[in-house]
Order: sequence, then structure tokens, then C-alpha cells
Amino acid sequence: MHGKIRTLEIYEALRREILDGRYDPRARLRIDRLGDAFGASLGAVREALVRLAADGLVVAEPPKGFAIAPISLADLADLTDTRVELEERCLRRSLQLGDLAWEGRVIGALHRLVRTPLHSKPDSLSVDWAIAHRAFHDALVSACDSAWRLRLREQLFTQAERYRCFTVPYGCGQRDVDAEHRGIAEAALARDADAAAERMSAHLRLTAELLRASDAPFDDAPGAHGPPIRQPQTVAEPTAP
Repeated sequence: MHGKIRTLEIYEALRREILDGRYDPRARLRIDRLGDAFGASLGAVREALVRLAADGLVVAEPPKGFAIAPISLADLADLTDTRVELEERCLRRSLQLGDLAWEGRVIGALHRLVRTPLHSKPDSLSVDWAIAHRAFHDALVSACDSAWRLRLREQLFTQAERYRCFTVPYGCGQRDVDAEHRGIAEAALARDADAAAERMSAHLRLTAELLRASDAPFDDAPGAHGPPIRQPQTVAEPTAP
């Protein structure tokens, strides 16, 4: 049981660091260094990395081990299109079935989100904001009664969060994200499914558009990449030039 607990702790810690943009795409993860950093066995670290690979956040590279998953413009476009389609289905169903308790969840989540600072530092998003952001989007679709759609939506949201972490260090322009969230919530609470879906689609696609215009290190982007993201050298190695 202790080993399983350590594996879960390592998995959750690494997952948060990856979603926070602490590592460059394709950076190699050293199992021995991770073991030292977490004071855990190599087996526990390896099992955590296998779980992260199943999430699509890292990739196995036999015989080297594991590396942070790459990012690409093609993948971002596919992810965004798929997410918009699924998010709209879940949102429309949630608006159809949502009761007063659902309305309360949306209002409470929006209040928490707009009252939480977006940045913890000039070059990084706030962890508290990321949690509030996920809670807001989850609240919007919480009345949807399709377990499979919600499960697939969760996977897409996690992948989108990983891409979104590049909006700050690579300078992806300005936007009034609070106004975007308020607009989505207002349409949802008014049970205007078409307006809510349209605003949600615009919200998700704007993030992708800003990323495409940035210097983020996409595998298939023309020209040189921007400066590397800060990377803890105790657990990872930079990719080969």
C-alpha cells in the first residue's frame, strides 16, 4: 500500500509540474534523478511515468526511458476542433437538464474564478487560478448526463491545459479572459444554448489562435523556437539540439 501511495504522490506532483509548463516538450525524464528528488524507489517512479504516458503527458522512448510529450500545430488544431465539438454537446445537454443547484454551481465557480489572480508571477499562471478555471468549466457541464462524454471531455481538457501553459512564457497577446468567462456563464444561465455554445467555441479557439501566433516550441513550426521554459535540471535533461 505504501508503494501505491508514493506512486500516486509522484504522479500527481509530476502531472501538476507538466501542466504548469515546468518542462520543455521532449525533455528526457531521468528515473534515477526523479527517484532521488522524491526519495522514492525506481519502481514507484516508473509506475508514475507509465500512468502519465497513459494520460498522454509523457511518452515512452525505449531504451532511453521517458520524455515529456511533444507539442505540434497539427495536434493543437485537431485537439481544439475535437474539444469544441464535444464541449458544445456537453454544454447543450447541461443547459437542458440543469436545475437550481446547477445554476448555483456555475455562479459560485464564476465568482471564485474572477476573484482569483491569473498570475502568480509575471511569467507563470497561478495554480489557484488553474484550479478555479477547471472548476468553472466543469460546473458548466456538470448537469450533462453522459458519463462517456464527460470522461472524454476530461481527457481533452487536460491536454488543452498543457498547451495553455505556453501562453504566458511565450507571450501570446492580451485578452479579457474574465469577460469571456462571464459571457459564457450569462448565456448558460439564460439557457441560451446557441449563444453559450458560440461563446464557448470562440473562447477555446482564441487560445489556440494565440498559441499558433506565439514562439512556443511546436515540432512542426517553421523557423527557430523561442527561449526554453525553466526546467528543473535535477529531474530532467534538455533535448538534444
